[in-house]
Amino acid sequence: MKSSSSVIAAMICFAMVTGMAASAAEPVLDVTGQKLRSGVKYFILPVLRGRGGGLTVGSSVNSTCPIYVLQDKLEVTRGTPVTFTPSTPNKDGVILTSTDLNINSTSAPKCKESSVWRLLKVLSGVWFISTDGVAGNPGVNTVVNWFKIEKDGKDYNLSFCPSVCNCSTLCRALGIFTDSDGTKHLALSDQVPTFRSCSRRLN
Repeated sequence: MKSSSSVIAAMICFAMVTGMAASAAEPVLDVTGQKLRSGVKYFILPVLRGRGGGLTVGSSVNSTCPIYVLQDKLEVTRGTPVTFTPSTPNKDGVILTSTDLNINSTSAPKCKESSVWRLLKVLSGVWFISTDGVAGNPGVNTVVNWFKIEKDGKDYNLSFCPSVCNCSTLCRALGIFTDSDGTKHLALSDQVPTFRSCSRRLN
């Protein structure tokens, strides 16, 4: 696995470094209008129907490891629940927009990896989201492990635009990249449309 320092260096050299407009933080709401809370399990579902189900984790067709964050191909499938942990928790445990978050899949990885999401360079101009991230310790050495939920009209999107360090990083909303075997990867790239999402609490 690449070291965080080498990944950061690659980010700085990558031509897709962009800015995202800053907005005032507000509570993120689930599909029932309830506030998302740290440590509670949620499904991440697509707003647009007919293109697949919720986000899950799994390997690609040609390899077992690493474990990627994928969109389930079946629309009726909710995916794998996740939890959100902010870099700076608030007393109410409410998840806010534009706030650095660790996202943790509740499904045990098959590769003896951590289940925390991270950014992983795979293809030229395309970064996939995988597991094996590091929880907590916000700063330059863990920058690839921090994501945000941003308001997107009446909906939300997931983004990678960390503010846990004074360093240059990628900054873009995440989308779905479909590879040659039909696997749908959650990815950061200017080649994919934004994955507009909503969250449903695991009952």
